[in-house]
Amino acid sequence: MLFGLIDRVTSAPQLKASLDQSVERSRGIADRVSKATLQNGDGFALEATVGRTQAEVNPVNVEDEMVALADEQLRFLATSRLLEKTYASLRTAIRGQGA
Repeated sequence: MLFGLIDRVTSAPQLKASLDQSVERSRGIADRVSKATLQNGDGFALEATVGRTQAEVNPVNVEDEMVALADEQLRFLATSRLLEKTYASLRTAIRGQGA
């Protein structure tokens, strides 16, 4: 009976999708940073790097990635608070309370 009501009257689906995208971006950043610390390897199977400089071995700028991660965390927090307010206003409307 009420299926799809939340989708039509609130921005909850878009906010939830944005949170999912934020999680995926954070995972991507974490993956790049972890591979950078392992010299772009995936764990135990690291290649020998004899004669190569650190810049050649590690092209990922960890400082830039950490800034991107902090930015993504702020966006996630803001979006989650917006979603929380959306649900709170929907609860208030259903209960019939408010001005």
